[in-house]
Order: sequence, then structure tokens, then C-alpha cells
Amino acid sequence: MAINPHIPYGRQDICQDDIDAVVSVLRSDFLTQGPQVPAFEAAVAAHTGAAYAVAVNSATSALHIACLALGVGTGDVVWTVPTTFVASANCALYCGASVDFVDIDPTRYTMCPKALQAKLETASQLPKAIIPVHLCGQSADMKAISEIARNYGISIIEDASHAIGATYEGKPVGDCRYSEITVFSFHPVKIITTAEGGLATTQNQKIAEAMDLARSHGITRDPTLYENPNLGSWYYEQITLGFNYRMTELQAALGLTQMQRLTKIVDRRTAIAARYDQILANFPVQRPIQAPSTGSSWHLYVIQVPQNYHSQIFDDLKTAGIGVNLHYIPVHTHPYYRSMGFKLGQFPNAESYYSKSISIPLYFGLDEKDQDRVCATLEQSLLRIT
Repeated sequence: MAINPHIPYGRQDICQDDIDAVVSVLRSDFLTQGPQVPAFEAAVAAHTGAAYAVAVNSATSALHIACLALGVGTGDVVWTVPTTFVASANCALYCGASVDFVDIDPTRYTMCPKALQAKLETASQLPKAIIPVHLCGQSADMKAISEIARNYGISIIEDASHAIGATYEGKPVGDCRYSEITVFSFHPVKIITTAEGGLATTQNQKIAEAMDLARSHGITRDPTLYENPNLGSWYYEQITLGFNYRMTELQAALGLTQMQRLTKIVDRRTAIAARYDQILANFPVQRPIQAPSTGSSWHLYVIQVPQNYHSQIFDDLKTAGIGVNLHYIPVHTHPYYRSMGFKLGQFPNAESYYSKSISIPLYFGLDEKDQDRVCATLEQSLLRIT
């Protein structure tokens, strides 16, 4: 009996131009700290409209240096949402700060402005920064979040790991109109990839310089920043504690060619999502809700199914070779965060979303035949429970 091939929930799309670009770097003089990284940074900055872009080896690293650039440290607190990957919270802990959470909006599934306002009104300590997360490719309501945060003097880092190529109010996510910093991820299942990699955009020169220092050991070769006299062209100084978070030339070259196809990739993912919407219209599932102010880049297509049958439907799809996933287990429910005193029931919207959500396959190369198989398998599973 023939076994249906596995359909992943997400995967990279690599073309010949990508391969040629990486091979060209392998044959060049620079595998790291060459011309490709600044070229990739310039391409992302040009796309987003940000003045500065700082590329690093992962979005986790980008979140870390973003916190450092905003002065997050011991005694501070940073707020994010429970519905995210743990890196959105861990980055504050790396700086010695503590973490708290703001529940998500029950329809948009991103940071709820009303919940943020209510939490701020009763907070014993205001956060140094907040990190709204753009989920599945759709931006959080950044205008509302920014208006609230500005009233309290709070800095904002947009975690746009899911959202390169997305728009908010008709403009690219990453322009930092409503934040100090925006962070992107280029992991293979994201919209475009650099294999592993991340990047932070900002409109603020000092913030960009601080992130640049933090990604490369805190070392500068800028004589205007030296504490001691410039002793020669070989001279450099470490002026702060930094890390080795640099992106390689290979990754940047791949990112550059991927950026050239960004619009095509987002358009294709949007078409796949629209087809899911059409096919699943009469299924007893909740399809993704899109706010009119946003243009999603469709990193993920998340359905919500009857809670009592969540595990059964997930397992039915997985057993049939459908690469489902769940984004995300609420951060506050992980054992590490439970040890800090967080409890079940604290963020009910995030917990409800988790109890019903399934990410079904969505990637550039997903063809109609495989998409139909995903939907047919889901339909069969739903029929078994009705």
C-alpha cells in the first residue's frame, strides 16, 4: 500500500539564484565580515523604510541586543505576550530583567491594547520596554499600543519575526513608526530565509550604534569613540560588553537574493491562504481573522477547532502525514516560567487560543494537490467527531 509523502507545515524555498549567490561567496575572499552583510542590511532597510538595519545570527540575538540598546538591565521589567516563542520573553532575562505578560486580543491574537492599558493602570512597576508580537504574519495594533506606551514613557520593540513583507496601515512592518526597534527572523520556515539569522531595524542612530557594538564583542574601530589615543590603523577598543552575534557572508548573500523575491513570495503565500479560506468556509473551524489595517505576510495559517477534539484532530492530521504544528504553547505555562510564579488561568485568551489552534501547512512551494489533501484529511477528521 502506497504511503502518502509527508507535507511539512513550513519550509524554505531555494532557487538557483540563491545557490549561485552562496557559491559566489564561497569562492570570494570573505566568508564573514565582508560586503554581503551591509548589502543585505541596506536591502531590508530600503524595503521597510527604516534608517538603520543591524543583521545578526538569529532573531533571538536581535531581541537581546534590542533590549540592551534600550538599556534594559537588572531591576527592570519587560512585558510581552504569552502567545509567542519563548525568545520574546527570554531576551529580557538575558539582560538581568524580569518578565511579565499582557494577554492577547481574542480575535487578532496579538497584544490587546485594552489589556495593556488595564495592566499599566494597576502596575506596581512600569515596564522598561514592551514587546508586542506580530503573529502569523499579521501586525499587532501598533498605533493603539504605541499611544498607550508613550503616555507612560515606555519603549517598544516589535517582534516581527513572522512578518517580513507584511504591512500595517498601508506601510511596511519594520519602519518603526510606532516603536524604537523592529526585529525580523530569517529561520527556514519564515517568509524568507538566511538559514539562521535575524535583523533589527530602527530610525535612531544611537540605538543602531549600540546594537552594532553589542553584536560584535562591544568592539569599535571608530576613533571618535576611543578612550585612549589612536595608536595606529591596527588599533581597536572594547568599550562595552558585547557578544559574537554576527551574521556570516553566506547567510547575507542568501538573504539578499531572497529579498529580491519577497513580493513574489508573499503574494504566493497570500494566494494559498485565500484558497484555504475558500475551501474551509463551510468547515466547523475558525479561520484566521484579519484586521482591516493589516496586510499579512502569511507566515502561518492557523485554524481553531473544537477544544474537546483538539488533540484528536491534530493527531489525525499528523498520522496522515500532514505536518501540523502549534504556535504557541503560552510562555507562562512552561515549567521554567511556572517556577517564577506564573500560573494557569492568568492569561485566559492566550490559553484559550492554545487549546484550539493548529497550524496547517503553508509555504511557497505548497501546490494545490497537497493543499487539497490537507483539507480532505481535516474534513475526514472533523466528520469523525460529528
